[in-house]
Amino acid sequence: MNDRAAAPVDQTSNQPPLLVGYNAWEQDAILRAAVAREGGDWIGERAHKLGELVGSERMQLLADQANRHLPQLRTHDRFGERVDAVDYHPAYHELMALAFGAGLHSLAWKARRDGAFVARAALNYLWNQAENGTSCPVTMAFAAVQVMRNDPPLAAEWEPKLLADAYDPRPLQLSQKSAATVGMAMTEKQGGSDLRTNQTVATELGDGAYALEGHKWFCSAPMSDGFLTLARTGAGVTCFFAPRSLADGTRNGIHIQRLKDKCGNRSNASSEIEYHGAWARRIGADGRGIATLIEMAHLTRFDIVVASAGMMRGALNQALHHCEHRSAFGRRLVEQPLMQNVLADLALETEAATLLALRLARALDRSAHDPQERLLARILTPVAKYWLAKRNPAFMFEAMECLGGNGYVEEAPMARFYREAPVNSIWEGSGNVACLDVLRSMQKQPDSVAVLLRELRAGASGDRRLARFVDAIEAQLAETDGIEQRARRIAEMAALALQAGLMAQHAAPAAADAFLNSRVDGDWGHAFGTLPSGARCEEIIARSRLG
Repeated sequence: MNDRAAAPVDQTSNQPPLLVGYNAWEQDAILRAAVAREGGDWIGERAHKLGELVGSERMQLLADQANRHLPQLRTHDRFGERVDAVDYHPAYHELMALAFGAGLHSLAWKARRDGAFVARAALNYLWNQAENGTSCPVTMAFAAVQVMRNDPPLAAEWEPKLLADAYDPRPLQLSQKSAATVGMAMTEKQGGSDLRTNQTVATELGDGAYALEGHKWFCSAPMSDGFLTLARTGAGVTCFFAPRSLADGTRNGIHIQRLKDKCGNRSNASSEIEYHGAWARRIGADGRGIATLIEMAHLTRFDIVVASAGMMRGALNQALHHCEHRSAFGRRLVEQPLMQNVLADLALETEAATLLALRLARALDRSAHDPQERLLARILTPVAKYWLAKRNPAFMFEAMECLGGNGYVEEAPMARFYREAPVNSIWEGSGNVACLDVLRSMQKQPDSVAVLLRELRAGASGDRRLARFVDAIEAQLAETDGIEQRARRIAEMAALALQAGLMAQHAAPAAADAFLNSRVDGDWGHAFGTLPSGARCEEIIARSRLG
C-alpha cells in the first residue's frame, strides 16, 4: 500500500495569476518615451487613467462578455413593423461609453495643440491592448470628420455631436441626441475593393438631396446615426451621407438584411444592408466619390497601424507574464534560452511597431504646415498598414503558443487577439491594395520617393548594415520594369528600413543590434524565436516587462 497522501485534485500549482491590476501606460517605459519624443507627452494624465482601466479586471470582463455574447439582429417588432435594430450585450455599450468618453475618437480634432495625433495614438494604442471590436466605430467616427468637412453646413450640424466625448445609442433624430456615431457602407458584393464597380444608384431630389437604391455588402456598425456611402450618379461614383433617422424622426430607408458571422471583431456588428429610397446628401464633387474618401482612408489606415501595434503589446504582456510565472523542466519558462529567444523576438517586433506607429502620428501632426511631412505621411501610411497588419497574425500565434494550451482556450484573451488579427490587413484595403497604393502615391507625387529615401538615409546614418539595405531599396525603386509585381517586396523593405532606423536611433543598443542583425542583415529564420546567436535576449526582455 502506498503511504503517500494523494494531492487534492482541485489544488492549483504552477499556474500564473491573472494579469490584472497594472497600469498599461505607467508601466510601459518604451511607449511613454516614444510618445514624449514625438510630441505627445502632455497626454500623460489621460493616458494614466486609461492605462489603469486597460489593466483592470473590469476591462477584461467587459471585453470577454462583449465578444462572447454576440450582437443580434431584429428586423421587425412583434407587430410586424420594420425596426432594423441590433441588440448588443450591456458590456458592449459600457465599452463604447468608456471609449467615447475617453475621447478616443475626438482628441486629435479637439486638442488644437502640437502632438494631438501622437497623443490620440497613445490612447488608441492602450485601448487596443484590451478590446478591438469597439475600435471600429471609434475609428469611423474619428475619420468621418475629415470627409464631412467637405460640406461645411453638414459638418456644422453633425460635428458637435460627433465630437462629443459621450455615447448615446438611442435610435433618435440628431437633435434629440447627446452624441452621435458615423459608420461606413462602401463595398458591394460584385466588386469589393474595386469601388468603381459600385451599382447603387442615386437619384437627385433637389437641394443637394438624393434617393439611394441598392445594396452594400459590408456596413460596419449598422446602428450608427449616419453612414458615409457611395452611389452612382450620371457623373459616376459619388460620396453621400445617409442619416439613420430623418429630420421628422422617421426611419430612413436603410434595411439591415443580415449580420455577418465573422472570424473575429465579434463584439462589433457588421452587416449587409439595402437602400430603399434612402434619403442622402451628396458630399464633395459629383462623380468624385472615391477621391473624396481618400483622406478618410488615410486616417482609418493610420488607426489600423496603431491598433496593430497596440495588439502586439497586449499579447506580449500576456506572453511575458505567463512565462515569468510558469515553470517546466526545472526552470521558469522565461529562464530557458530558447524561450528567451522567442520572447525577445516578440519584444523587438512590438517595439519596432510602436516606434513606426508613433512616427506616422508625428507626420500626420506636422502635415498641415510641413509639405515634406505631408508627403511622408501619404506614403508611410500604406507602407506601415501593410507591414504591421501582415505581421500581426503570425505574432499572435507565437504569443499564444507561449501560453500553450492555456492560450488556446477562450478564457484567455489570446484566442480573441488571434481571431482579431487578420481584419487589420483586410479592412481598408487588403495587402495588395495597400502595396499598390504605395506605388500609386509614388507615381502621382514623385517627390514622395525622395522624401522617403531621405527619411531612410537619416535613419541609416552611421550604420553600414542599414545603409546597404537602403541602397537595395533605392535600386528596387529605380527598376520600373515589373515593379507592380514587386510591390509587396518594396513595401516590406521600406517598412523594415523605417523600423530599423527608428530602433537604431531610439532603442537600447541590445535591442537595436538584434533588430538590425535579424531583420536587415539577414541572419534570421522563418519564425519568431530565431534571433542570431549573440542576441542579448535577457536585456531585451527586461526592457519590455511591465515595470
